[in-house]
Amino acid sequence: MPYKLIEIDPVAKPRMTQRDRWKLRPCVLKYHQYCDRLRTFDISRIDWESLDVGFTIPMPQSWSEKKRARMMGTAHRQRPDLDNLLKAFMDACLPEDCKIWNIKTRKIWGIKGEIFVKLTEM
Repeated sequence: MPYKLIEIDPVAKPRMTQRDRWKLRPCVLKYHQYCDRLRTFDISRIDWESLDVGFTIPMPQSWSEKKRARMMGTAHRQRPDLDNLLKAFMDACLPEDCKIWNIKTRKIWGIKGEIFVKLTEM
C-alpha cells in the first residue's frame, strides 16, 4: 500500500490535567484543533495492524536558504518529541490502538508540515 500524504503541521500531545477542561491553555486548544482536522481525513475506518508514519516538521522562517538546503530531509532532533507526535496522531485517528502491534515512525525537517502514513490492514 502506498503512503498517504496528510498536509497538516504535526502537533504533539500536551500533558493535560483536569484543569484543562475549564481553563483552556493555547497548547491544548491547538491540540484539539489538530485532532479535529486529522479526523476529517477519515483514516479511522481502517482496521490497522501495522503503522508506518513519518512527520515532517516545518523549518523556521528565520533560517537562511543555505541552512534550509542543508537541513532538508534530515533527522529532526529537537522538540516536539517523537513519542508525543505519535501519541497525538494515534489518539486522533484510532478509537482503539490496542490492535496495532508494529509501528515504524520518524520525524524529519521539511519546507512545510506533513504526515506520511502507510497502513497495513488485518
